[in-house]
Amino acid sequence: MSWVANRPARSENAYVTLVTNADFALGAKALLYSLRLTQTRADLVVLYTGGVPDDALAQLGDARLIKTELLPTSEAFNARHARKVMHDKAPFTKGKKPEFHTPLDNFAKLRLWQLDYENVVFLDADTLVLQNCDRLFDYPEFCAAPNVYEGLGDFHRLNSGVFTAKPNPQTFENMLEKLDQPEAFWRRTDQTFLQSNFPDWHGLPVTYNMLQYVWMNLPNLWHWPSIHVLHFQYEKPWQDHEKSEQLRPLIELWRHYADGGQAIDLNTLSNPS
Repeated sequence: MSWVANRPARSENAYVTLVTNADFALGAKALLYSLRLTQTRADLVVLYTGGVPDDALAQLGDARLIKTELLPTSEAFNARHARKVMHDKAPFTKGKKPEFHTPLDNFAKLRLWQLDYENVVFLDADTLVLQNCDRLFDYPEFCAAPNVYEGLGDFHRLNSGVFTAKPNPQTFENMLEKLDQPEAFWRRTDQTFLQSNFPDWHGLPVTYNMLQYVWMNLPNLWHWPSIHVLHFQYEKPWQDHEKSEQLRPLIELWRHYADGGQAIDLNTLSNPS
């Protein structure tokens, strides 16, 4: 077994997130709280690596904590996907990734295919769940929303911040073999790889992975009562950053959940003008 859990599974379904450092643990705390407010009956699971301090894990409440390791990828693969190399080869031109972002860590989310669940909904630690999403456990593998935040032409690309999966050790082994081929370079790490591995992926509505830049770039797509998952791609809501004022309503919403506030009636929120 490549992972160790603090308790047994209590459901055949699980929401799973990945935490690789203290910053993402901060995000996961708010995410888990938002999930509890939806009254889901699924397990809440945090996959975490050795880079997460014990005091950060202690803030994650009664989530099932599963310690795992980064993937056993080759030294050459690791070198090609190191932060500086990645950002030089495939620079982020639309937004800024925070300093604690380590691209190689992203691949560890493939570990969820080794878990003891029938159905998984994966959520990045920089998301909030604003409405119950349990219907996704009945969806097939592999479902994801498109990576739309700047223009409608991006509907052909998936965003791996939210997706459905069916854990299976053989699927994991097949992916690992495909992942670390000689000279393989996955431009956007797990996101590029997952789209390659599941070329016939099923599209979820953007409302199940509403990227924060839609607020600025495509305001006509934004309708609060329809949004199930809000995703803070690029800059994080617990950071000070140059887009803070533009994204202020979203940041305030994240802080509300991070501080233990009550569930928000989405009908009371104002759409971007």
